[in-house]
Amino acid sequence: MKRIFVSIFCFITFQTISAQYISDGLRYSSGETQGTARFKAMGGAFGALGGDISAISINPAGAAIFNRSHGALSASNNNISKDAVYGGGTANRTENNFDLHQIGAAFVFKNNNTKSLWNKFVVSLFYEQLQDYNTRFFAAGTTNNSISSYFLQNANGLKLGDIRLLSGETVTQAYADIGASFGYQHQQAFLGYEGGILEPGDNNDDTNTVYTSNIAAGNFNQEYDYESIGYNGKFSANIAFQYNETISLGLNLNSHFLEFSKNTFLIEENDNTDSTVNLVNFENQLFTKGEGFSLQLGTIVKLSDQLRIGLSYDSPTWLTLREETTQYLSTFNDAENNGFTVNPNIVNIYPEYNLKTPGKMTGSVAYILGKKGLISFDYTRKNYANMSFDTGDNQLDNSLSSDINNTFKVANTYKLGAELRYKNISFRGGYRLDESPYIDAKMAGDLNGFSLGIGYNFGYTKLDLAYEHTEQKRQQQFFESGTLDGASINNKNSIISLTLSMDL
Repeated sequence: MKRIFVSIFCFITFQTISAQYISDGLRYSSGETQGTARFKAMGGAFGALGGDISAISINPAGAAIFNRSHGALSASNNNISKDAVYGGGTANRTENNFDLHQIGAAFVFKNNNTKSLWNKFVVSLFYEQLQDYNTRFFAAGTTNNSISSYFLQNANGLKLGDIRLLSGETVTQAYADIGASFGYQHQQAFLGYEGGILEPGDNNDDTNTVYTSNIAAGNFNQEYDYESIGYNGKFSANIAFQYNETISLGLNLNSHFLEFSKNTFLIEENDNTDSTVNLVNFENQLFTKGEGFSLQLGTIVKLSDQLRIGLSYDSPTWLTLREETTQYLSTFNDAENNGFTVNPNIVNIYPEYNLKTPGKMTGSVAYILGKKGLISFDYTRKNYANMSFDTGDNQLDNSLSSDINNTFKVANTYKLGAELRYKNISFRGGYRLDESPYIDAKMAGDLNGFSLGIGYNFGYTKLDLAYEHTEQKRQQQFFESGTLDGASINNKNSIISLTLSMDL
């Protein structure tokens, strides 16, 4: 069988999209305001409070609560601990990430016309990090499922002549040509076949579409290392108005940008009888870059001197994403003391595609205890089943849409915060519960967290400190196909935040 050779050795641009997976969509849909130390100490329950740079990101009307122009700078240190349970083994990995995660300012313009009921308008500009992708975990254990199932699932049904080296081709040429002609699935089958893992039913290039594994059934010792870096951030422009000192209205226009890089490495060993492959090393790298747009609308109504309610709407975020991947596979046969190395040295560059993340609604209530303090509560509803892809391939988009509807559901978030003031000192506490977006709770459980904080008011300058702790259990799948088990991850985050703010 003859393929059209594509003469690009360092990279290959695909005419068809690689398989986007709904876990990618969830990753880019899950960002949230990191916030000032005061915001974090009170669990993020600021939808009816305002008067804080982070509060503007929850409810744009919150900017109208400022009485003076205001600026803030926030930094945090995130201690991440991951316990990975896999194949009877448990591994722990702990790391620290430091970020300057937010900076912003609000400029207040008061109306000097005493006859007008419009008291003031406020213009705010701020940058904040929505998500930190810097993380790493390690899992190791023994299972009876092999990585060979991944290559088998991709190969079965494909013609042998479409997934192997042709006469005169190098691995680089073949991998590039197969990717350009057929796409990602064929490339995975090519790796498995040329790595000696797959055995064809017969050697006819045009008729054989059935494969078996050269890795025999039994026990498999496996190690899986995952590392990712990157961020999801936004720059926001806000305008807010206050009417009759009781009604505040606001609008945010948000510009989003993200970078995500992931590297995974699997080692699998076996000494099973009849295995002609006893060692597999499989490495995958993914790089994603994108930008997008969203908007927010909100209002805060002062029902009395003590009681405020808030309502805000976050539109979907419309993202345009671009992806690149690289792969490497090596195998070894102990009995014959030889092996295969399939190192294409190719960067797969895929066409950009669009992702629409789900929007959300937030309702809030706050009770002000005069100068003594306050208590506040936020409720947010977000339907993750409203996530959607636009790849330009209707068949793929429909398939992804079906997977999304069968996987995700509405997730509610509850946030409770309180603040007590004594002279110039403020004591704060908060609690939050984020429901799992998955229909199957085994994929990811609810996120629970609590927070504590303290602040000191120097007059025109304030210094705030917060501690936040969250925990969530989830299932980490190693590969998007095959029967290889995933690891159960218990993720614990402890964040210390410091904010310096001042009236301008």
